[in-house]
Amino acid sequence: MSIPKKIKKALVSVFHKDGLDEILAKLHQEGVEFYSTGGTHSFIESLGIPCCLVEDLTGYPSILGGRVKTLHPKVFGGILNRRDNKEDREQLRQYAIPEIDLVIVDLYPFSETVATAAEEQAIIEKIDIGGISLIRAAAKNFDDVLVVASKQQYPAFSRMLSGQGACSTLEDRRWFAKEAFAVSSGYDTAIFNYFDNGAGTHFRQASDPVKSLRYGENPHQKGVFYGDFDACFEQLQGKEISYNNLLDIHSAVELIAEFDELTFAILKHNNACGIASRSTVKEAWEAALAGDPVSAFGGILICNAKIDPVAAAEINKIFFEVVIAPAYDREALAVLEEKKNRIILVQKQHPENRLSFRSLLNGVLMQDKDASLLKKEDLKTVTGKAPTEREIEDLLFADKLVKHTKSNAIVLVKNKQLCAGGMGQTSRVDALKQAIEKANAFHFDLEGAVMASDAFFPFPDCVEIACKAGITAVIQPGGSIKDNLSVKYCNENNRAMVTTGIRHFKH
Repeated sequence: MSIPKKIKKALVSVFHKDGLDEILAKLHQEGVEFYSTGGTHSFIESLGIPCCLVEDLTGYPSILGGRVKTLHPKVFGGILNRRDNKEDREQLRQYAIPEIDLVIVDLYPFSETVATAAEEQAIIEKIDIGGISLIRAAAKNFDDVLVVASKQQYPAFSRMLSGQGACSTLEDRRWFAKEAFAVSSGYDTAIFNYFDNGAGTHFRQASDPVKSLRYGENPHQKGVFYGDFDACFEQLQGKEISYNNLLDIHSAVELIAEFDELTFAILKHNNACGIASRSTVKEAWEAALAGDPVSAFGGILICNAKIDPVAAAEINKIFFEVVIAPAYDREALAVLEEKKNRIILVQKQHPENRLSFRSLLNGVLMQDKDASLLKKEDLKTVTGKAPTEREIEDLLFADKLVKHTKSNAIVLVKNKQLCAGGMGQTSRVDALKQAIEKANAFHFDLEGAVMASDAFFPFPDCVEIACKAGITAVIQPGGSIKDNLSVKYCNENNRAMVTTGIRHFKH
């Protein structure tokens, strides 16, 4: 451990003052002198603590409507001077610059202002200039200066003061410097992304909340989640959420967001093994479970309606990892809480991410999120026979589902219920055969069911197999140079086919 350095003078310039009063009181008790500007200066003095105005130090008032307050050599010289450098010390004496040992800054709320959809001028005025400069200067000179760069660091700094008084070690200062550069880089990232407006001209992403996981995808891999999970969910009970839980939870909320009707889904390894839309939660659950009661074991459950006691009693009969819903009746919650390791989540909001990312090779892939959502009028009938109204409802249901299924993907749907899906296959024919085999294993009658494919059919083989299994209508993107062969087979066998023009590869 290094020899602690005494904090004698502090510069404080913050936007948020919550929680600062206790810190200032501790510093004052330790004999620390304060410099500040504007509202922060008034706040400090309102606590009965003496504080020198930065304007008195620099000899210049705050100008340009507050845009320039601390940008002055007497401020930055006090922060950036090297205490063990003779020339630096001489210049401080020559220009009457005080040594500043502590900088506390909380930046203008740029991201929060953007989120309010404010006018651009209001957003621009929330780009902090002086504060970000103070942070970088103090962090750069961590050998001699300690920087507290946001209100999120107040608790850590307060603990340091309680434990060792107004003294900091090199380890303390280096840790706070690291956190300060995380703040400044994240702040600049938010500003860039505002100006870039989704164009993706450069890859810049930052996330402050960090959640360490028990491990990654497998126990020998380290796992960390960067994001604010608590903004999306309230965890009512259960064990610590794992890496694989998070993957499944993400897939679940993305899938259920497609449906306005009361819908229940069961997911396993990021794919739906059961999903159905019904008039009650219990009916939707039972229809979803029927899709694959074997795979449902240890799955992720999600519903877009409040879980009632009747449904909870049925759900409670199987083992599952996670259940997600917008709300739970008190009696339903009491039933679900019987197994203490169950993760019970209340979904507060759906994260509106327009982009998706994947790391690979020595870089990152970025793409627009697949946000397509088809309506009846978007379907193009390419066969002589048009689908019935019931078939159209099932086709739209199936298209939403196949969009969230690993490619190559085929899903079979009847009466707004997943009969079976074939997923992650290297051949579309194999995906279809897998789906038919599973549907038969769970005693589904495929006569009158519909089929959705995530991509076009290069040959008519899938259509032939599906029609022989009882499929009466097909939805697919179209676009193959041999589309006519699949259409011809449907016409010859009195089947309906619609195309969408939208492929749904998911790898």
